[in-house]
Amino acid sequence: MAPFLAELIGTAFILLFGCGVCAGVLLNKSKANGSGWIVICFGWAVGVTLGVYASGQFSGAHLNPAVTLGLAAAGKFPWEKVPGYILAQFLGAMIGAGAVFLAYYPHWEETEDPGLKLAVFSTGPAIPHTFANFMCEFIATFILLFGIMCIGANKYAEGIGPLAVGGLILGLGLSFGGPTGYALNPARDLGPRIMHAIMPIKGKGPSDWGYAWIPVFAPIAGGICGCLAAVAMLPK
Repeated sequence: MAPFLAELIGTAFILLFGCGVCAGVLLNKSKANGSGWIVICFGWAVGVTLGVYASGQFSGAHLNPAVTLGLAAAGKFPWEKVPGYILAQFLGAMIGAGAVFLAYYPHWEETEDPGLKLAVFSTGPAIPHTFANFMCEFIATFILLFGIMCIGANKYAEGIGPLAVGGLILGLGLSFGGPTGYALNPARDLGPRIMHAIMPIKGKGPSDWGYAWIPVFAPIAGGICGCLAAVAMLPK
């Protein structure tokens, strides 16, 4: 499998599970409606785990522009491959979000709150505060990339690495998801937000473009710093 296709498929899996669990918890008349934040965190963790399993042997399973840019900034990934990886990640995120729209098609009309419909696709702050929201995403993505680099520096039984990454995602959601919804990934947030804007979702509201820059630039900044810190600390 070509790395481009692997990144697209892996990222699509993340969004299928992630947006899917958000839809199940948030949309009316879903059997999972109201099941809560822990359920959402587990859904995202499973999506990341499966995405890494699906793509790791073909592309290294970046599945996130913050990972790709962080590794490139740290000298661990060639810059000439960065645009193709990021394009694949955004396309995969959009495809995954579009599939969730279809899977929950009758539930959009049954859900009156446009904010819940947007929350299926993209993140938003519990308390709008530009500095705090930016720092939450920065810190969480710093930990994500630092953690991934540390996981990669250890030897595991074959096939266990993706489970460790999924556990890291679960922990980040439980610990840092409350303030902003833990985007951690520009493609994960912006791709589905674009789909929210263009898809014929009944009763949807605006896509909150005023906030959209934070889950793009804060994870990139946090990811680059996390990678650089890990490279400086870990054995060469």
